[in-house]
Amino acid sequence: MEKMPKPPELEEADAPAPAEVDDWRQALPLLTGRLVSLREVRPTDAPHLVTLLTAPEVSRFLSTPPTTIAEFQRFVDWAIKEREAGAYACYVVVPHEAQHPVGLLHLRQLEPRFATAEWGFALGSDYWGSGFFMDSARLMIDFAFGIAGTHRLEARAALQNGRCNNALQKIGAIKEAVLRRAFFRAGEYLDQALWTIVEDDWFRAKTAWSIRVH
Repeated sequence: MEKMPKPPELEEADAPAPAEVDDWRQALPLLTGRLVSLREVRPTDAPHLVTLLTAPEVSRFLSTPPTTIAEFQRFVDWAIKEREAGAYACYVVVPHEAQHPVGLLHLRQLEPRFATAEWGFALGSDYWGSGFFMDSARLMIDFAFGIAGTHRLEARAALQNGRCNNALQKIGAIKEAVLRRAFFRAGEYLDQALWTIVEDDWFRAKTAWSIRVH
C-alpha cells in the first residue's frame, strides 16, 4: 500500500451514491480465512499499528502513514465515517489465536457504488513470507467483488517495491501500465505499476483454486 487516505479536511471526496447492498455500512463483517481473520480497524489498534507502519522497511513505500497514536486514532474516526457513507472500508489482519493486528488493508471507491475501487495493504515485516498476505488478500478481494459490488479493482506499487509487485502478481493481478513519476516519496517522484483484477477473472481464478484443492 503506497498511499494512506487522507481525512476530509485534507482530501475532499464527492458524496457517494447509495449502494444496493449497504449492510456493511453499519459495521464491516468479520472475514475469516485459513490463517487470519479481518475485522474493522479500531482506535485501540493504534499503538500496535503505528509501530508497524512507521518501521523503516514497511514505511519506505507509504506516502503518509500516521506517525503517532493520536494521528492514527483520527484516521480511525475518519475511516468509520467514510464506511458509514459507503465510500471506504478499512480492515486489520489478525492471525488466529493472536490478540493484536499485524497488518492493515483498505478499500476505497474510485467510482460511485464501488464499480471501480482501489485497495492497498501493509504487513509487519516480521510476518512477511508467513502466508498472511495471501490469506488476507483473498478475503479482501472477495469482500470487494462479493459484498461491496466492485467490478474492477486497482492497486498501485512503486516499481522499486519488488515485494509488493511480486505479491500482486501472485494473487492474480494483471500489470496494465506504468504510471510515470506518479508517486512522491522521500523527496522524489517514483514510477508506479498499475495492477488490476476484474470480477470475471477473480471468480474464474477461485474456481481453478477449488478444483486444485479437491
